[in-house]
Amino acid sequence: MTLKVGIIGCGGIAKGKHLPSLAKIEEVEIVAFCDIVLERAEEAKETYGAADSKVFEDYKAMLAEMDLDVVHVCTPNISHAEISIASLDAGNHVMCEKPMAKTSEEARAMIEAAKRSGKKLTIGYQGRFATESMYLHEVCGEGELGEIYSAKAHAIRRRAVPTWGVFLDEEAQGGGPLIDIGTHALDLTLWMMDNYKPKYVVGKTYHELSKTKNAANAWGPWDPEKFTVEDSAFGFVVMENGATVYLEASWALNTLDVKESKTTLFGTKGGADMNNGLTINGEAHGLLYEKKIELETGGVAFYDGAGTDPAALEARAWIDAILNDTDPVVKPEQALVVTEILEAIYESSKTNAPVFL
Repeated sequence: MTLKVGIIGCGGIAKGKHLPSLAKIEEVEIVAFCDIVLERAEEAKETYGAADSKVFEDYKAMLAEMDLDVVHVCTPNISHAEISIASLDAGNHVMCEKPMAKTSEEARAMIEAAKRSGKKLTIGYQGRFATESMYLHEVCGEGELGEIYSAKAHAIRRRAVPTWGVFLDEEAQGGGPLIDIGTHALDLTLWMMDNYKPKYVVGKTYHELSKTKNAANAWGPWDPEKFTVEDSAFGFVVMENGATVYLEASWALNTLDVKESKTTLFGTKGGADMNNGLTINGEAHGLLYEKKIELETGGVAFYDGAGTDPAALEARAWIDAILNDTDPVVKPEQALVVTEILEAIYESSKTNAPVFL
């Protein structure tokens, strides 16, 4: 069986992740490319399209004209919900790039659309498919760490502010590093803890380094006048069972402790951190131990042929879920909780008060 796929949004995340990953899958044919800049859609079609592929400027026209099975939504955050809901209602399975939506209300509407249509919905958290992430998830599932009662979610860059597109536009994105890269770290951490029941959140966002003109930055200086999102954010989450999560996210921060899409876990039997590779620690027979995990570079057994590229593994797992009618690895209900927590951190920062969920 061959699945016909349409791509809505042919910018950086589509060209860097979704399109090359889907192109490796034999059961996939990419037949529709949509972008508000038609040249981007045409360029993507030339590289990844089937012989009879079509390009569109309007996603509604694409959904009406094309007979698709799957749609990948790779647009700015502000349109994630609108386009995903329309695609689901048109009878397509949907992978939406992270974060799930700009608001939790929109995310819940996406889940309702998936239920209404009977189609699958997943969110692009490829961090789960890194080799160290999959290994650690198995360790947690087997109970080696015991009950994980506290954790840290890390998404810290020293100076790597994305200055292109709409990344700095709060209206289009809903936020800065918290919703952009903090979302990956939080998803990874909650997945390891297997805990999706937050009770309340306290958080604070900062607009400090963003005020600097001609600042050193991986992608060149930013314009402070256009930098309307936070440059860093920090949150503390208390779960219903008493477990806690500390979340840190920055695009620009005066620190040397840089780590992105990482988690540190504290359990009753052991702990784990991803800061310099993967290390498991604990106590046994009256002595302390540390296990440095040597991660293999070969393929993963249950994703035979995909190698260790997280984006390729993510795409393969997603297509397999459709072909085999199983749940996707990233369930939309899990992604909703991530969005609820991020939204609560922003709200707590504005009100200077805890937000109860």
